[in-house]
Amino acid sequence: MTGFNEREKAFENKMARDEEVEFRITARRNKLVGQWAAAKMKLTAEETDAYAKSVVQADFEEAGDEDVIRKLLGDLTSAGVDVDDAAVRAALEEHMIEARRQFTQENS
Repeated sequence: MTGFNEREKAFENKMARDEEVEFRITARRNKLVGQWAAAKMKLTAEETDAYAKSVVQADFEEAGDEDVIRKLLGDLTSAGVDVDDAAVRAALEEHMIEARRQFTQENS
């Protein structure tokens, strides 16, 4: 019985670690896509940093990416940037790849 309990605990630890890694990668993606959007809105360096942080925070509103997409699309449209839902979703996908690459490089 002890062997089973140890395996179960190891599995739980791995799942928790995997969830934390995905959380960090998603937060990095949100920061990168926030920087992308800030560049499209022609924000200053200081504004870009603050905006990227606000995109990361927007992801805490609800599960999934819809909260981030809503924020980006709304802010870009309000700033007069010609962008649609598909472009924002494509940017999220591209920046997820970059975020995963950066995370892997830093942690190998």
